[in-house]
Amino acid sequence: MTTSIPINKVHAQTEQTDVYAKRMELYKKVEAVTHIPWFYLAAIDQYERTVRASRRDLPKATGLTGIYFREDQWSGALNPNKKDENPLSIQFFNGMGLDGNGDGKASITDDEDVLYTFATNVLSYGTDHDNIKIALWDYYKRDKTVGIIIGKAKIYHHFGHLNLDSHAFPVPLRSNYSYKNTWGDARGWGGRRIHEGTDIFANYGVPVRATSYGIIEMKGWNRYGGWRIGIRDINNNYHYFAHLSGFAKDLRVGQVVEPGMLIGGVGSSGYGPPGTSGKFPPHLHYGMYKDNGVTEWSYDPFPHLRLWERQERQNAKKKR
Repeated sequence: MTTSIPINKVHAQTEQTDVYAKRMELYKKVEAVTHIPWFYLAAIDQYERTVRASRRDLPKATGLTGIYFREDQWSGALNPNKKDENPLSIQFFNGMGLDGNGDGKASITDDEDVLYTFATNVLSYGTDHDNIKIALWDYYKRDKTVGIIIGKAKIYHHFGHLNLDSHAFPVPLRSNYSYKNTWGDARGWGGRRIHEGTDIFANYGVPVRATSYGIIEMKGWNRYGGWRIGIRDINNNYHYFAHLSGFAKDLRVGQVVEPGMLIGGVGSSGYGPPGTSGKFPPHLHYGMYKDNGVTEWSYDPFPHLRLWERQERQNAKKKR
């Protein structure tokens, strides 16, 4: 039996693939001129794109690049013409805008000009890893932002491409598990607080898997979450796995992961000092947090879990 795929879905997938190809072409083009490795450019671009998508005070990205410059940044704070595209007058007023494609204009709406401008700013510090980190800190003035961008660069470098949007359900579909929407419910242990996640109940030791492409930011013990792991994906989402029975062998902070990769096992650790276990039935606490360049907040993972579960079942059927 064959399963047909809606034409509009195929069209959307083809369009997204084209976008990835065009972005990569742009990153490689700017890399050739500035010698800033493409995966750093991709990481900066993706960070800015996802920040703009999650903020109401910033315009949404509409072009190939997600990098945002304010008009006064681009043209110069004292420039009377905030929409200036003349590279000479922009330079005179100490604006950042540059002509990246050689058309004689420095346009804030031109993808190549925008990416070249940001890359040239980074280039003024150097092209090696440490100097790129310094350049990012001087621009963003936020350690967490620098860490997130460097993590993204490592992910892109590891996989060598941009199409890293697929996901996996956190436990194998063949295992015996159950879950419901518990995000926002009250929790009392350790003081009144809300439940920032969804609990997936399963047998002790059932494999726990990475749900996305990402990088391990945190691994260790917490008196609430017990043995837990935190993974940051390319969309500034932080995936939190808690109450684990243990970790996969040789798993480490800074390691790049992909959907379905084993990271630990379902357990009942937590609610006490290191090693405390058995105060509640074994389950995986799965939480999701979003960083918007200023702060990070919890949001409901339940709809995402349902979507990934459904997608994985559909993909399994196609392979039969």
